Amino acid sequence: MGKKVALTGNEAAAHAMRQINPDVIAAFPITPSTPIPQGVAQFIADGKMDTEFVTVESEHSAMSACVGAAAAGGRVMTATSANGLALMWEILYIASGSRLPIVTAIAARALSGPLNIHGDHSDVMGIRDAGWIEIAAENSQETYDGLIQAIKIAENKDVMTPATVFFDGFDISHSIEIWEMEEDKKVKDFIGEYTPLYPLLNTKEPVTHGAWAPPDWYFEHRMNQLEGLLNAKEVVKQVGKEFGKEFGREYGLFEEYKMDDAEYVIVAMGSVCGTTKDAIDSLRAQGVKAGLLKVRLFRPFPYQEIAELLSNAKAVAVLDRVSPAGAQGGPLFTEVRSALYDVNNRPPVVDYTYGLGGRDTQPKHIKSVYEALMQIVNTGKVEKQFDCLNLRGTWG
Repeated sequence: MGKKVALTGNEAAAHAMRQINPDVIAAFPITPSTPIPQGVAQFIADGKMDTEFVTVESEHSAMSACVGAAAAGGRVMTATSANGLALMWEILYIASGSRLPIVTAIAARALSGPLNIHGDHSDVMGIRDAGWIEIAAENSQETYDGLIQAIKIAENKDVMTPATVFFDGFDISHSIEIWEMEEDKKVKDFIGEYTPLYPLLNTKEPVTHGAWAPPDWYFEHRMNQLEGLLNAKEVVKQVGKEFGKEFGREYGLFEEYKMDDAEYVIVAMGSVCGTTKDAIDSLRAQGVKAGLLKVRLFRPFPYQEIAELLSNAKAVAVLDRVSPAGAQGGPLFTEVRSALYDVNNRPPVVDYTYGLGGRDTQPKHIKSVYEALMQIVNTGKVEKQFDCLNLRGTWG
């Protein structure tokens, strides 16, 4: 058993990094993730880490330094948010294309403009096709646990793919919660030592990183990269079980909340899931068979498992904390709806955008979604496939 602490999500991420004690951390400050590298810098100054902390002039340089350190054979981590993640965009593809198991903590935040520093999923959804493993955390505990697991997942020889654990900016990053911190030695033993497969600094076995791939090889390279990403799904389940055996908190691809007999289901990621659980408890007391499917692994997306789980629902609503940006719905919605395409008795699926730029989402807003699902089932009609929660005025 670890010890109970009352700390923020950012502090949870910083402590996970302290216990992992990677060879290199390169980072540039940006709200709301700044306290993570600040905390790491303090741990290093206090002699609690021997990590090489690289101070850089931008997030683009931070990820570039991470790529160089990981290619050299180091265990590497960083942290960022929003526009900082966007500035890394070019190098994210190089990290995944080079099969470098860099782990990044992201305090998910709105992208400008207009200027906004509060939480939503604009940044992490923007990199969903960059070839990174993406794990969503609901709270500080899952942020801490997720980063520790992400090291083992990314470094698995069948995966060798960078990974990010994202948690909602301010809602989690700056909110104090009670969570359980494990013993330093137990964490170190759990992740083990990292043995790089093809380090540049192994001069006895010289390798090339970042070589040009002409048309007759680029295609094969990308499919090989995809194989590593897809392999992560089984490794996520395996590591989640190992973590549960060691620390008592088991993780999978998603979490089911009162799904055994659920007729009306919300699919969501992040901190809104806590609010949704409260709404479900209230509705269940009234006899409403409401349930939640909380997606934990967004990339690679576990579409087969999710389709099977949702096939028994009467109606499904997906919550996206990002604008659809001209698509038929938000990113999570399009994934879920696509997953259900081949299900014979697929339920109707609707999409809601919520929480943009830090807008509050309360239990009453979640209850309105379940009420809309019940209306769909009662009438057999979907009046609005896309809607917004807690938006002033009307839309559409």
